[in-house]
Amino acid sequence: MSAVPRPAATGTGQQAAADAIDAQGTPEARWAAWAPLADLPAVALPAGPVVVVAAHPDDEVLGFGGALSALAATGTEVRLLSVTDGEGSHPRSRRIDRARMAELREAELLAALAELGLPGLRPTRLGVPDTQVHRHEARVAGAIGGLLRETGAALCVAPWAGDLHSDHEAAGRAARAACATAGVPLWSYPVWMWHWARPGDPRVPWADAARLPMPAATLAGKTRAVGRFTSQIAPLAEGKENAPILPPEELAHHTRPFEVVFR
Repeated sequence: MSAVPRPAATGTGQQAAADAIDAQGTPEARWAAWAPLADLPAVALPAGPVVVVAAHPDDEVLGFGGALSALAATGTEVRLLSVTDGEGSHPRSRRIDRARMAELREAELLAALAELGLPGLRPTRLGVPDTQVHRHEARVAGAIGGLLRETGAALCVAPWAGDLHSDHEAAGRAARAACATAGVPLWSYPVWMWHWARPGDPRVPWADAARLPMPAATLAGKTRAVGRFTSQIAPLAEGKENAPILPPEELAHHTRPFEVVFR
């Protein structure tokens, strides 16, 4: 995940999205108490190759890490596409520059993948500028389409196109376009939605939602994997500009014993 892009002017859809993500989020306890979430239908992972798209290194682990671990356990081929290097997560920090942040986030992702049972997996890094994915959607769709054809993918998994973070939404739209052309099913995982939405929120396509349960051992591995993203979950230094992108209250949404996808 990276910092939310700030719009040039107020009163725009981007501003509303940024404000929603900046606002106090929905506590995990409210989600846990919402019965329809527990009643979502379970969905099975495919046996064939799976292409997983992330707008930033960590999105795929937050939203789909348990499923990645399950795929690893069955020996299913997995290919990852990192659209950006996540270099813009702390744009005002003087502690670390963008090039070093990109290197750090790649290393964190590799460590997280090892925790999920995928120590040899190396993502394809597209190098699109962080916060600018919407300007490169055609290129992203082309890269996703290439991986779908190369692998003969049975499934593509990407950020949800309604997540309110512009990079997540653009990556989701690009995946949708690529999957439509290739005839490959698409699952979408939410990340920021758990923060800004509320149980039963009409902006969320609950009718399309399904659960991916995680056994205790899988959840433990995912929790360790999430903990590898030190640059996102711990302060870089003192000051608001160095604050964590993912404080504990946000991590709680991604370390529950199931994941949710939209189909």
